[in-house]
Amino acid sequence: MGILSSLIGNVAERLDRRFSWHRLPGPIALFTLIGLRNRLRERNLFDTGLPDLPPGRSLDPRFLTARTVDGTFNDLEHPTMGSTGSRFGRNVPLSAGEPEPRPRILQPNPRTVSRELLTRERFLPATTLNVLAAAWIQFEVHDWLSHGRNDFEHPWELPLAADDEWPERPMRIPATRSDPTALPGQPTTFLTADSHWWDASQVYGSVEEFASKERSGVDGKLRIGDDGLPPPDLEEGLDLSDVPGNFWIGLGVLHTLFMLEHNAICDRLRRDYPTWTDEQLYDKARLINAALMAKIHTVEWTPAVIAHPTTIFAIHGNWWGLVGERRRWRRGPLFSGSELLYGIPGSATDHHGVPYSLTEEFVAVYRMHPLLPDEFAFHSVDDDRLLETRTFPEVGVVHTRERLSELSMANVIYSLGVANPGAITLHNYPRFLQHFDRADGTILDLAATDILRNRERGVPRYNQFRRFFRLKPAASFEELTDNPVWAEEMRRVYDGKIEDVDLMVGMYAERLPPGFAFSDTAFRVFILMASRRLKSDRFLSRDYTPRVYTQAGIDWINENSMVSILRRHYPSLAPTLGRVSNAFAPWPRVGR
Repeated sequence: MGILSSLIGNVAERLDRRFSWHRLPGPIALFTLIGLRNRLRERNLFDTGLPDLPPGRSLDPRFLTARTVDGTFNDLEHPTMGSTGSRFGRNVPLSAGEPEPRPRILQPNPRTVSRELLTRERFLPATTLNVLAAAWIQFEVHDWLSHGRNDFEHPWELPLAADDEWPERPMRIPATRSDPTALPGQPTTFLTADSHWWDASQVYGSVEEFASKERSGVDGKLRIGDDGLPPPDLEEGLDLSDVPGNFWIGLGVLHTLFMLEHNAICDRLRRDYPTWTDEQLYDKARLINAALMAKIHTVEWTPAVIAHPTTIFAIHGNWWGLVGERRRWRRGPLFSGSELLYGIPGSATDHHGVPYSLTEEFVAVYRMHPLLPDEFAFHSVDDDRLLETRTFPEVGVVHTRERLSELSMANVIYSLGVANPGAITLHNYPRFLQHFDRADGTILDLAATDILRNRERGVPRYNQFRRFFRLKPAASFEELTDNPVWAEEMRRVYDGKIEDVDLMVGMYAERLPPGFAFSDTAFRVFILMASRRLKSDRFLSRDYTPRVYTQAGIDWINENSMVSILRRHYPSLAPTLGRVSNAFAPWPRVGR
């Protein structure tokens, strides 16, 4: 089977290089994507090592069928795999993933790249998506990816141009904290502050203190205030210099929505299992809620952002298999575990020879800040009248609760549903993020920081990145982009050196496959990691069964979508949602 898989991968790469997968007829394009995934699994997974289990820690039988807070014991043979405090993996050889040395790491100056190539000159909308889609990906990223609090004691210092009005000189960007577990002579690695698993840790927390504080202690439910929002005391003690400082109203909506969904699942389980304890109900509801989020991301959000017919079919196949949604649970006894026929959920867990982790390259391709618009217009769900317009700082972490209380959750969700996010291109990075006044009092150019983070963490620059993924590198700036103005701007910023173009800049500049909101270069990492997040997680592969989830849980996941969840918790959205097939595409406006 390994030889056949390798052969298919080789043929797929040849087809892709000669014709490009998205120009091929549907069946051949699908074969090509399957082959590319095989080849990526063979050649683009690299092990950075696993931490040891702390002394005295052992498996509580409870967690054979429930997720732990910190992600341990998902893999029972390697209990720290993917857990909080483990390392990010790599999709390029470890020797090629070293941080760039000085002075190259600051060449060209990340601030120059930010100002001259990324600054939004006018808002360029992504007309096939809505702002709820932009909020969703940040919501999910906060589950998957966190390098933890940055190192403010050893910042990077960026010199500034004479006409740069930044309030301090030089610009200081805190560094990523180094890995204290790394031994001398080992490749440079970084640790995750959240688990790598698709376990809804952005809702449930990654430490016991927060997880316990969030629970009501009754019927497995989470605490929701009389105003329909999470209690204010959950915000106390959060480190606003870390991930919580990036909170805004879009995240407030989704956190609240899936806390309410958890409680609705508890009500459903209570009817079938009236003798279950609070802990049993909580554990099972979390398991179901996390899998429902994974399903929504797989079969709803992803087809909205890579809306090519072949990728839509392939992504649905990841979850439902070739037999499709309606026949998914009519498994024949001979091929019941077939990933190809019935999808990854319920199939055998497989790490493809390398312990599971998310990777630095995966982090790099999910830098999608241009999705955020400059302003947020809030409309009434009843008649579409304009209620107010706010800037991002006015809907940020400090004001999220205030805005949700005064506007109502339904009006905010409707407003996010009918509005377009920004397109992921050059010259469309929000200006407010280039002068981001964070809630902890610091000021940050997030665009310059994004550029620096890739260099600092050893993510190869654009052309070298493409070589590692067996893609043709750009021979010139004109070959990289079909926009002649952008080509000349990049030539000037990078001093004519095409090999110096940063990964993020190249991905934002390149031509997109039809229906895609992000680049084909980013898609290569996605082909590999999207299925890996399901295939390596035993709760989304071999243990995705009625025995572990209950039949009620499996039915809940099968029968629900983002649209049904929104209608359940906010019935006033029903008239609009009745005309919506994908919650992440623009909604029709009331009265139109």
